[in-house]
Amino acid sequence: MISVRNVLAGLGVAFTAYLAVRGLVWTAPVPSPLLMVITFAVYLVVTWLCIFFEPRPAQASGPAGNEDVPLTAGPRGPVKLPAWAATAALVCAVAVPTAVSIAVGPQSRSATFATWYLGGIGALMVIVMVRRRPWVAWAGIAALAIGSIVWMGPIDALSLGLVGSAVWVAAAQLLLLSMDRAARDTSRLAGLQRAASAWQASQSVRQRERRVQVQRALVVAGPVLMRAVATAGELDENERLQARVAEGRLRDEMRGPRLLDDAVRAELERARRRGATVTVLDEGGLEDVDTSALAIIRAQLADTLRTARSDRIYIRTSPHERVAVTVVGRSAAGAGLSDEDAVDLWEEIPLPRAGEGEGEGE
Repeated sequence: MISVRNVLAGLGVAFTAYLAVRGLVWTAPVPSPLLMVITFAVYLVVTWLCIFFEPRPAQASGPAGNEDVPLTAGPRGPVKLPAWAATAALVCAVAVPTAVSIAVGPQSRSATFATWYLGGIGALMVIVMVRRRPWVAWAGIAALAIGSIVWMGPIDALSLGLVGSAVWVAAAQLLLLSMDRAARDTSRLAGLQRAASAWQASQSVRQRERRVQVQRALVVAGPVLMRAVATAGELDENERLQARVAEGRLRDEMRGPRLLDDAVRAELERARRRGATVTVLDEGGLEDVDTSALAIIRAQLADTLRTARSDRIYIRTSPHERVAVTVVGRSAAGAGLSDEDAVDLWEEIPLPRAGEGEGEGE
């Protein structure tokens, strides 16, 4: 499969080779042909190293989401050119104009085969810019400008390609900045989309939970409500007890669903039928408890309620790292319930140890 990177690399190789080959099509005698060929070879080697050489990917040391890190670097864009390769490119930008000008002699310094380096060094600096060495790229353009002006004069240098090389490098820098900004915006939008999807999923879960709770409420309170409507609110003692038990079950389902199973529901109903006031609150702490551990906690809670004789029973989940549920029972010290009631039940149900639930399940 042909990737975009390979296509661009191939175009870079072809373009730089074309610019360099122009220097070998001599239309006039060259005093130092060997120097010309060596310069040509060195230029191609340095240029193609800058195109193809990539260091091993390193672990990102900056914090995630750092806006100063170019998001198109690495697998999603051009990798930063190693310092030694950038130095070689800068040396090439300094040496090639001088070497070519010496090789062709003073009579041919403005000839077509002698001015190839204006475009060639410009293309090399574009590659260096794309490989995220902007200061080296602009330093290379400055070296090219100084060398070409010294050897052929400012008018010839500007008219034969120096301006175009500088424009290429500037365009490459602007394009790279635009790519980084687009990649950063895309990353932010992707993050917002993930957050919106998570919020939508949580809302869907809450809606399903509400529907389940409404269905349970209809099952529990429906007969009592129908009876209350049919009798215009005139309920006998047994029906009032049923209404209180139904109200308590509804509160349990809404406030502490993770604490409930059939055995716990049965013991809560038994406590209410004997006249006790029961409060169930799930205040967090059981979100990460698996199903087997919850089964153990519920079984211990049912056993605790089975022996409870308190007038008021409070069942709360605990945020403590070793305690899952706290059960507190208080009984009337006098004629009625008050804040001075005696505590006659205190039970802390511990969190099961890892593997405890599996062992019992076997």
